[in-house]
Amino acid sequence: MILVTGGTGLVGAHLLYKLISNNEKVKAIYRTERKLENTQNVFSYYTEDYNSLFNKIEWIKADLLDVPALSEAFVGVTHVYHCAAFVSFEPDKYQLLRKTNIEGTANIVNLGISNSIEKMCYVSSIAALGNTLNNTPISEDTNWNPEEDNSVYAITKYGAEMEVWRGTQEGLDAVVVNPGVILGAGIWHYGSGSLFKKAKKSLKYYTSGTVGLVAVDDVISIMIALMESEIKNDRFVLVAENWTYKNFLQALAKAVNSKIPKKQASKKLLNIVWRLDWLKHKLTGKRRQLTKHIAKSLTTETHYSSDKIKTALNYKFKAIDDTIVSIGANYPK
Repeated sequence: MILVTGGTGLVGAHLLYKLISNNEKVKAIYRTERKLENTQNVFSYYTEDYNSLFNKIEWIKADLLDVPALSEAFVGVTHVYHCAAFVSFEPDKYQLLRKTNIEGTANIVNLGISNSIEKMCYVSSIAALGNTLNNTPISEDTNWNPEEDNSVYAITKYGAEMEVWRGTQEGLDAVVVNPGVILGAGIWHYGSGSLFKKAKKSLKYYTSGTVGLVAVDDVISIMIALMESEIKNDRFVLVAENWTYKNFLQALAKAVNSKIPKKQASKKLLNIVWRLDWLKHKLTGKRRQLTKHIAKSLTTETHYSSDKIKTALNYKFKAIDDTIVSIGANYPK
């Protein structure tokens, strides 16, 4: 029996479809009934018979911090895909990020150990990787520097990885994947899906930085392959291609038949905007749209290497151009 956390998120939903299609017995954790629609929506992009596949999943309502509910979910489980996480770059969300990403992962790890599961796959992020000098590619061997001005999200994803590695020292077999920005259809109101939505409404500006991109199909295929392999207690960067934000945002616009952004937002402009956004948040209480760390990443040239996973699994990533076009074609649906 397989357990998937975060089954209503982009990775979890696509993973569930793949596992169910492969006739695997699957349990999945969800937090609210409302979010189950995300998974149904993702399934509907693959097949018209999505309801019958969706109903094969044993859904369990549980929170990562609710140990009794999680304990029930682990009964009979042999493999765990831990996809659940809270994503935010807002500094005032730090304690919630710590609770969900670090403490929540510790709970999953502890229950995995106590239930003697065979293997776990944890979905981390390239945010949990270190930085290199002279713009050399970042890889699994790049050292994390806790003294850097890391985002609150990055700090908690790194902390969550530490819980997984602690688990491996206590007998848990695990693999960790560090994906870049994951592109996939079906969930349009947050994550990378919201970028297609924003592109449809017309983006005026692009920025000078770069971004590591990967298709959700590649992420789940690699996760399943790693879980079925003899590989254990190792981590892998999953970035198919490194693109400039200019090329990325213009490709999104083309994919949804919208106006192409033609102006570059300068660092100075972004620094003004994130400060105004902070002030608006303080005055109105509305969630941050642009933080200092997001503004910095939008203007930073960073490159990632996925040579390790390509060699380990003899894997070839899908072309990002094709992925964007395919998702854009699904957007009107």
